[in-house]
Amino acid sequence: MAKLAAKTPHGSRWEKLLSTLTAVKAWSDQVDAQEHRLVEVTAFGSNPGELRMYAYVPDDLPANAPLVVVLHGCTQSAGSYNKGAGWSTLADRHGFALLFPQQQWNNNPLRCFNWFKPEDNERERGEPLSITQMVDRMAIDHGIDRRRVFVNGTSSGGAMTTVLLATYPEVFAGGAVLAGVPYRTAKGLQEGLESIFQGRCRSGREWGDLVRAASSHQGPWPKLSVWHGDADTAVKPVNAEEIIKQWTDVHGLDANPTMQMTVAGYPRRVWQGPDGEELIESYTITGMSHGAALDPGAEPHQCGTAAPFFNAVGISSTHRIADFWGLLAERPASARTAAAAAA
Repeated sequence: MAKLAAKTPHGSRWEKLLSTLTAVKAWSDQVDAQEHRLVEVTAFGSNPGELRMYAYVPDDLPANAPLVVVLHGCTQSAGSYNKGAGWSTLADRHGFALLFPQQQWNNNPLRCFNWFKPEDNERERGEPLSITQMVDRMAIDHGIDRRRVFVNGTSSGGAMTTVLLATYPEVFAGGAVLAGVPYRTAKGLQEGLESIFQGRCRSGREWGDLVRAASSHQGPWPKLSVWHGDADTAVKPVNAEEIIKQWTDVHGLDANPTMQMTVAGYPRRVWQGPDGEELIESYTITGMSHGAALDPGAEPHQCGTAAPFFNAVGISSTHRIADFWGLLAERPASARTAAAAAA
């Protein structure tokens, strides 16, 4: 990590981030040393991105269930991200399957997804193709409803989420980006660092054209939830605004939100389509640093574990995102009881 710090002109900010990532890795290693709930799946395709695949499938998964793809951040793992964000808790409660792609250390020395590399942010190449091959495997193995496949991630996982939504929009009904960046904000490591530390600003049309050029898709486009802490020093909060500019343009929406409100004490903005459907939402978590917003606990609206980059701020991004996607239907009591006993 120190060698990477020496190569960048961003000096102390990069060194501070690396120090924080060391703590994140220590917690992730501790989680992975214990038994966790995910199962590794092999032989899911050509895997040009050389990723690993983990899955969580609740007991008594209903037929045609939704699938949520969950992408970890730098130095995290599939298992540690699940423990922090609490996605498997919601999957048990509400009956959907989970897919956790995991980066390998030999692909990236910080185990970040390589969202900034052209070979890993274009259709039919690298990591995006590997992840869609994993989606295909989950659909075959578990009878997933291909109309209800969603993707979300934090930090580098959030950046890879925008890559997947742009390059494979026909695969995903919706996405959620936590502390991420717009699609094609960078074409290499140096531009990637500039994007996270400074932000790269373009017009909505310029951003939208990058998405439209990524595939031949003509719509409809995935709906999107955007989350960012306004005290984030690892990924500058202006990136959230640039993501919104990009995807309001893609959806053909006005730059100004349809509605604004406060949820659990935090500003939420909503952009609706012509029929009133909420297509884009944005949460600004005031006072929060880098990572995902959480509300740990045992209540129905709570899940997850506070840890480095998992911030207990009184609102659960995991729960709110699942609600935005329409995934919070209750399972039958017998299925919930069986899942709880298995956990």
